[in-house]
Amino acid sequence: MDLSTLKPAEGSVRNNKRLGRGQGSGTGGTAGKGHKGAKSRSGNTKKRGFEGGQMPLQRRVPKFGFKNINRVEYKAVNLARLQEVAEKNNLTDISVDIMIAYGLITKSDLVKVLAKGEIKSKINVTAHAFSQKALEAIEAVGGTIAKV
Repeated sequence: MDLSTLKPAEGSVRNNKRLGRGQGSGTGGTAGKGHKGAKSRSGNTKKRGFEGGQMPLQRRVPKFGFKNINRVEYKAVNLARLQEVAEKNNLTDISVDIMIAYGLITKSDLVKVLAKGEIKSKINVTAHAFSQKALEAIEAVGGTIAKV
């Protein structure tokens, strides 16, 4: 290494050209911004989604449909899954907390029990909602239902 190869660290030196200070400086006149147009002027900012005056995408694409803000979303749990969990863990009572513990639902879910599959053993089920067939199937084997 010798003194002729020394350089400042990368990014430590700024370009200190003084813009717009006369023709002799090389950056006079337009100060490196080119001629005319919005980008050459002070205070230039474009709104998000601005496409240079062309009709923006979110206004070109047709809108349709309806979103009901009062809709209640339920997580579906089938009788077959309840039977599976009950057999595997020797349970007779299945509540929302037990469904959370065994990973059938998450903490924030509302549960609706549906009638897909078969239920063989007597199970007492607690959930937010039940389909009519699921209710009949649980009661047919001697189980009970409770709504939260």
